[in-house]
Amino acid sequence: MSVLRIGHINIRVLDMDAAVGHYTNVLGMEKVHEDENGNVYLKGWDEWDKYSVILSQADKAGMDHIAYKVSSDAALDEFKTKIADYGLAVEEEAAGVLPFVGRTLRFSLPSGHVMRLYAEKELVGTAVGNINPDPWPDGLKGAGVHWLDHALLMCELNPEAGINTVAESTQFMIDVLGFYLVEQVVVGPEGNIQAATWLSCTNTPHDIAFVGGPVSGLHHAAFFLDSWDDVLKAADVMAKNRVKIDVTPQRHGITRGYTIYFFDPSGNRNETFAGLGYLAQPDRPVITWTEDQLGRGIFYHTGELVESFTSVYT
Repeated sequence: MSVLRIGHINIRVLDMDAAVGHYTNVLGMEKVHEDENGNVYLKGWDEWDKYSVILSQADKAGMDHIAYKVSSDAALDEFKTKIADYGLAVEEEAAGVLPFVGRTLRFSLPSGHVMRLYAEKELVGTAVGNINPDPWPDGLKGAGVHWLDHALLMCELNPEAGINTVAESTQFMIDVLGFYLVEQVVVGPEGNIQAATWLSCTNTPHDIAFVGGPVSGLHHAAFFLDSWDDVLKAADVMAKNRVKIDVTPQRHGITRGYTIYFFDPSGNRNETFAGLGYLAQPDRPVITWTEDQLGRGIFYHTGELVESFTSVYT
């Protein structure tokens, strides 16, 4: 029984046409389906399941839910019991509630974010196939992102009131879903408040991350690119398309990844993330960043925090 990887993210958008244009022309994803409710489904060229992003028209931007794929249908039954035993309400949904997906489990993290688990999604294959494939397909648009890589979720953190849903959600992911802690930020006079965490269920530095803030929300959804050169090209694509960029190309200290942060037309933050960073493993000692080095941890080159990075999210 295990969680394999991130499956998809459902993002709420204010203008569907503008959003579809952004995710197809700037990120370079492919539109694969539109359902009867107007939800649009997209995939990256190097993903083999039907979709990894769902766009839903809404009055408020942000995230509807995030989903992870598990190892088998039988694993869903085991996870359902573990989630309930942990004290969280969990709902089983029939196959087809999410298009092209088998039955799912739906529950809320301690932070309030909605998560789904599933074992089956329609297989369509990558754009280069799996028989003698080329390294990349012809006709890529925009940045040509490979796949949905991870998401960072903002979690309510108020130590004075005894509220730390970063720590609570982190512990749930470890104890119930089998993730492991890769990196963390600790703050406070005693250095004992867990203010941010990066967790993995694979061998990448993070498959999900939690950061403390005044209210819960979506900080960003990240899409994978190969290299620093690809990150720079993505920045050019964004500039050509007049995309609002939050942080120009940088290296993270945390995860060692190469990055650009930018916004979709609804104000949802995206990231193009490149580089493995390092080989994450459950027995690798946890990397800890202290409060005085937080700027360097997030933006290694400048060592300075960007005010919007921690205060603006959906």
